[in-house]
Amino acid sequence: MKDKETIGILFVCMGNICRSPTAEGVFRRLADERGLSPYLRVDSAGTHAYHVGEAPDLRSRKAALARGIDLSLLRARRVDHGDFYHFHHILAMDASNYADLMEMRPPDSEASVKYFLDYAPHLSTREVPDPYYGGVNGFERVLDMVEDASKGLLDELQDLLRR
Repeated sequence: MKDKETIGILFVCMGNICRSPTAEGVFRRLADERGLSPYLRVDSAGTHAYHVGEAPDLRSRKAALARGIDLSLLRARRVDHGDFYHFHHILAMDASNYADLMEMRPPDSEASVKYFLDYAPHLSTREVPDPYYGGVNGFERVLDMVEDASKGLLDELQDLLRR
């Protein structure tokens, strides 16, 4: 990495009100704790425009806040073509999101599009389950999963930034 170049990370789910804003909030907190925030640009978005402009789901906000992560200032937005040039890593929460991203991806984009849980291989799944229609435990599970994947991604980025 060149001095002062930032690494762009975009977390993506379907509506950008549960999983991806949770991942953004968790990742930001962990990056702050490691002192990596100045080297990163972090955002989240959805593959669909169902909730554009809305705050994250109240259950996501409550579960995150119980762990000291405030999602209240985040607002949903939809992935756009510019994201494929602005972000280095675009991380999908599930297979549907991944397929949508690959379909949207411009052929000349150099962005890496991956499953977020590829950074937590010990979880033995590639998909963060959508907690929207489930109970409170689903939001807790999402927090646990994105925390594990965030740590794995930050380990990789930390190694990259040391070079």
